[in-house]
This record gives sequence, structure tokens and C-alpha cells, in this order.
Amino acid sequence: MIVVSYNTREITLECLRSLRDETQSLDHEVIVVDNASHDGSAEAIARDFPEYDLIASTANLGFGAANNLAAERARGERLLLLNPDTVVLDHAVDRVVQFADRVPSAGIWGGRTLFADRSLNRSSCWGAPTLWSTFCIATGLTSVFRHTRLFDPESLGPWPRDTEREVDIVVGCFLLIDRELWNRLEGFDPLYFMYGEDADLCIRARELGARPRISPEATIVHLAGASEPVRAGKMIRLITAKAQMYTRLWSPWKARLGVVLLDLWALSRRGAHGLLGALGRTSSKKASQDWKDVWDGREGWRSAARALRRTGPRRAAGTTEDPA
Repeated sequence: MIVVSYNTREITLECLRSLRDETQSLDHEVIVVDNASHDGSAEAIARDFPEYDLIASTANLGFGAANNLAAERARGERLLLLNPDTVVLDHAVDRVVQFADRVPSAGIWGGRTLFADRSLNRSSCWGAPTLWSTFCIATGLTSVFRHTRLFDPESLGPWPRDTEREVDIVVGCFLLIDRELWNRLEGFDPLYFMYGEDADLCIRARELGARPRISPEATIVHLAGASEPVRAGKMIRLITAKAQMYTRLWSPWKARLGVVLLDLWALSRRGAHGLLGALGRTSSKKASQDWKDVWDGREGWRSAARALRRTGPRRAAGTTEDPA
């Protein structure tokens, strides 16, 4: 079990308490990587959980690289990645391992996530991004027709995550993977600092024959974004990760068009919230400024995509299929 924390001391401690209290029947180890937090996280973890293996990094390695570091030290046949802003409910780790034992061919397994008020958090899994899904996001169709199969395909439609199902992407907040598959994939691609690494991992795993699945029997609380409070900065990092993933995994022409659509996403959101703000909607005034900041940062994701074009698309060994 691997937990990567960054400036979320109290939330991380709550996560680790729930992990200890709700995981009782498994032979397991817990490795915590603290990414150079400045809120006393490492000291608190060492004090309250001396039985856990703590790696107190002196630099912020990012989410993917920190998980890779912990995985090198891990000894288990499977790896469970768990976000620090989660709370394990009703023996969820035991249940997801039982799920993996029952459906070993999946290779990657996840569960159901809830918000703090126990309402459904749909972000435990996603469909793979395509040009169509990116177009829908960029033009606002996804926002208008949220959770529909046609215009919001990445959210997997209205499905409330209450049945077992194969999915394209299991989110890294609660992701169980076979160690052998992790090694074949060489873990998370170090290209991604934060965001995108789990989608990239699952897409590459599918090219190797894995069929990720989730089960509603394994349920956790995921607060989401606790270590990322600044909206504009978060969105720039998210869009940059998307631009990198498109360039890494799609054919060159699709990747270029995808990056153009990401530009359109930022521009259209800035314009829409600017109009609503001018009409008196207070919340849109702040959102308009956020999206202006995102638009002003567009050179970041453009340059990230340009830097990758020299190397071309990355694929799993021996595959030719275009996942887009």
C-alpha cells in the first residue's frame, strides 16, 4: 500500500488511521512518501505510525515519481495506490483485493468513491479521452449535457458506479495493480508530474491485454484536490497533462488537433464565464478571472506538447493500435 502526501498533514493522518483500522485480514506493508511537505507531515507520520515505512523526500518529486520510488521498495505481489485525501470505509482494501482474486485477468482494479457527505463521487474511473470527448469538453457540450453517453463520454454516462464494470481508466486515488504488470509498464511515466499518469498507465496496460475493472463493494471517501487549492494553477497542470498524454499516446495529427481543442476549452470557458459575470452572476466573475489566468498560461501546455513531438507517440511494446 503506497500513500504519497504533500502538505496535507491532518488529512493524511486520518487516511492512515482509516487504513490501519479497516485493513485487518491482509498480509501487507504500508509505504508513505512525503513530498517535502512544509506543514510537519513527515514528523507527524513518523510519530503516529512508526510501523509504516516512511520516505521523507527532500524535494517534491510529483505524484508519479513518488509512487515509482515507493514501488521499488515494495515487496508485495500487488500494489495499492491510495491518495492521502481518502478515508477507507468498511474494509475497502480487503474487498478490492478479494475482487482482484476473483477477477485476476483485469490486471488493474478499483472501487467506488464518495464525497465527505457520502454522496457519489464519480471520479473513481473514467473513459479514455478521444477527439470527440475533447471536442465536447472544449465546446461546452459536456457541461450542458453532463453525464450523458454522447456528449460526456469520459464520465461514462449516467452510470452511478453501483455495479461491477470494465472501464478504461481506474483513477490513482484508489488503484490496485499486479506487480508484474506494473513492472512491464515500468510504473508511471515520469513525464507526468501531477495528473494524467493514471490515465496513461491504464491506457498502456490495456494495450498489453489488461482490462481494468471497478467494484462497488470496495468504497472509500475521496475529498479530491486537498493538496491543490489554487484553481487556475490546477487547471493549467491538468490541461498540460492532457496535452502531454495526447502527444505521447495519439498519432501526430490527432495530438495536434487535441491540443488546439484544449486551447479552445480555455478560451470558451473564459468567454462564457465573462459573459455570465457581466450579467451579474457573482460566482462567474471569479471563475472568469481563473479562466483568464488559465488562458494566459496556454504556452505552458503548448510547449510541453512541442517538446514531446520529437520523440513521437509512445506505445506498449509490440502494439500498433491507435488508442484514440
